[in-house]
Amino acid sequence: MMNEFLQYLQYEKNYSAHTVLSYHTDLLQFCHFLEITPEQLEPNSIFSSQIQQWVLSLMNDNLSARSLSRKISTLKSYWRFLLTRGYVSQNPTLKIILPKTKKALPAFFKESEMNAVLDNLFVPNHFIPVRDRLIINLFYQTGIRLTELINIKDSDIDLTEGNLRVIGKRNKQRIIPIGENIITDIERYIALRKDEIEVFDQQLFVRQNGKKMYPKMVYTLVHDTMSGVSSMHKRSPHVLRHTFATGMLNGGADINAVKELLGHSSLAATQVYTHTSFEELHNIYKQAHPRAK
Repeated sequence: MMNEFLQYLQYEKNYSAHTVLSYHTDLLQFCHFLEITPEQLEPNSIFSSQIQQWVLSLMNDNLSARSLSRKISTLKSYWRFLLTRGYVSQNPTLKIILPKTKKALPAFFKESEMNAVLDNLFVPNHFIPVRDRLIINLFYQTGIRLTELINIKDSDIDLTEGNLRVIGKRNKQRIIPIGENIITDIERYIALRKDEIEVFDQQLFVRQNGKKMYPKMVYTLVHDTMSGVSSMHKRSPHVLRHTFATGMLNGGADINAVKELLGHSSLAATQVYTHTSFEELHNIYKQAHPRAK
């Protein structure tokens, strides 16, 4: 039944391999606590008290509230699946309450930091530096995810209409508008790629050998580039996504429009950026108002 649940997550829910692995790990840890193998787990014979004891043991190990919440959610999802398929008649996870977690506000780069990178006039007119700058600019001006950027093909870009097609989570497609400066950068990059690389993959962004770029490579590129202008601990492609969303909302964009551009399925996922904007306003107020100290 456990394997069937994991296959359900992967093929029916379209969860990523990383997410499915996390669910599997949580279920294995629960079995280990019960001192049984996954094959010996009989869902109908599990009681709420056993799950509560597992939760207490995790708390005694000083597991963070966020990690604890995820593990409980795994069990809840598993038993909901079993109930739906008719494998069990009761759900022992109903009485288990998720711990309250304080959601960290998303980090973002300052506008001056982004300008310091993108307004640099000393970028050599060669394939790699032009590619790297375009990647930073595309993250910043579209808010796309790392995997979405890596999978962009030349055919996904309409330079005439000024838009970009990306395939997001769960194979959901969306169209994102791109500005004239991005279009100019793409045209420059494609021309250099054609001149300097004889054969390359269908993907827009490739390595010097013409092969598709991989996640770690793009992450390192962003991290190293932004290290030159920011002292912030997190300097990842996802922070550029946060920077895009925060900048759009601070600039007066409608939150529903930002939700669509980011590819969020729920408005709640986008609303966290409004808290970031308010936090910034609050800090400015405290620094500037004479009676705010």
